[in-house]
Amino acid sequence: MPGINEQPPFKVLIVGGSYAGLAATLNLVDLCQGRKCRFNVDEAAKAPEHKIPVQVTIVDERDGYFHIIGQPLAIGSNSAASTFWQKFEDIPALQSPDINHIQGRVESVDCKSRTARIAQSAGDEGQKIIEHKYDYMVACSGLRREWPSAPKSLTREAYLAETSESAQTIENATAGVVVVGGGAVGIEIAAEIKMLHPKLKVTLVHSRQQLLSSEDLPVEFKEKTLEMLKESNVEVVMGARLQDTVPADESTSAKLRLKLSDGRELFADHVINAVSRFTPTSSYLPKEACDPEGYVRITAGLQFSGDVPNKEFHYAAGDLACWSGIKRGGAAMHHAHFAVVNIHQRMMAQLYKTETKFNELVEVAPMMALALGETAVGYFPTMGLTVGDTIRNMFFNDDLGYGSKLFDFQSQSPWNHC
Repeated sequence: MPGINEQPPFKVLIVGGSYAGLAATLNLVDLCQGRKCRFNVDEAAKAPEHKIPVQVTIVDERDGYFHIIGQPLAIGSNSAASTFWQKFEDIPALQSPDINHIQGRVESVDCKSRTARIAQSAGDEGQKIIEHKYDYMVACSGLRREWPSAPKSLTREAYLAETSESAQTIENATAGVVVVGGGAVGIEIAAEIKMLHPKLKVTLVHSRQQLLSSEDLPVEFKEKTLEMLKESNVEVVMGARLQDTVPADESTSAKLRLKLSDGRELFADHVINAVSRFTPTSSYLPKEACDPEGYVRITAGLQFSGDVPNKEFHYAAGDLACWSGIKRGGAAMHHAHFAVVNIHQRMMAQLYKTETKFNELVEVAPMMALALGETAVGYFPTMGLTVGDTIRNMFFNDDLGYGSKLFDFQSQSPWNHC
């Protein structure tokens, strides 16, 4: 076996550059450079005794990391949008010779040969195809979400133009804005717009009799969310579906007339359809790795559990993984942390014959925190229902959590993650 200085670096492919992808990258590099990884909250834990050569490649269609939790604020705020999208080349923690970024799309993965076919963006020349060999892969590509849940754009410049148009449209909507869909995204969009423009009429329309109707959460949480939304002066229409949107006639100053399924009509200048639509981005993986809906089947140790070769070298983390609990940014990063700790354990065993000690996920109960403008509401099994400054300061503050250490991907040095 070659000495450590002669050992070629382990090649690790990270598919996706959002919460799970960056958490996987930075925690793995911490460990391989002989540091306690930044997500380890165990004060008694020690840094690895040995360093390991590693080369991590992140593949993402975007040119940077976008704080997607901040999207409800960003669609109405140019300053927030500018802050929340950071190009990978401008993130200090990623400026390491151990980390490489490819803007492009993984088209297919051959688990047997451990080769990924990548369509790399090549500017005006379109795309070029790369055959990328890897030792380990972590699928962190998440779910494909439509606007307004996620940006349409793939570059920071295009996104800022997209958001500028959205923010201007909202600001000019003197006859009001209607948000359609009472899921988490619609609720937060309505609340953030009302916070940004207190005098603007903001109406949330939901087809069911209860907000968050698709989520397995306590009724008291859903009812409290509705109560607090109304207290923030968002008008709420329940139990009616938007059937049609047509230009308003000259009898009103509004631009649009909205026809609801119960016969009511609303007038507004702008409509935002926030009905959730998302699909797993697993088309590049073998069908055997996924369940019928496209989520990757995993073991508690995050390895592929489907009928695919070399399962021990293939992991999935975040929204793409088939695991219990509501899809959340914090959960995605927790998955990624455990996945790369387990990869590091395998690397250590291969190079130094150490005993392996793998981390395993536990089943996760439904939980959620929602930003409601200047306040917030949350439900966690260990805390119960929590409202106001306590939950807002814990998760959101004034920037929907962007400045929180939980989502701090800027630091070149690890922190004691909390």
